[in-house]
Amino acid sequence: MDIVVHEANAGSAVLECSGRLNMVSAPTFRETVAKVVGEGRNRVVVELSGVEFMDSSGLGALVGSLKAARQAGGDLRIAAPSDQVEMVLKLSNMDKILRTYPDGDAAVTDWA
Repeated sequence: MDIVVHEANAGSAVLECSGRLNMVSAPTFRETVAKVVGEGRNRVVVELSGVEFMDSSGLGALVGSLKAARQAGGDLRIAAPSDQVEMVLKLSNMDKILRTYPDGDAAVTDWA
């Protein structure tokens, strides 16, 4: 999995992810989010349009990252999930907890 971190407005970051969010890449994803939150950007948008596959480990990484962001006084949002990722979110009912937006800009703008 590739993760590119983009600085958004103050206190926000957009993580553009591509590849597979699974048991192999989930630890790296969690570490990246923890680093971003530790740097003071506790409002995290995870852009998932380039993620072709996510399993339960990836879902767990998203939930753990949501918890880390919220403990730091922020939030985590999902932007542009691929069809497979959206299906996993819906089947697990996590689409009710992880707010989804059509793109990263919409998610960041909603905080403003």
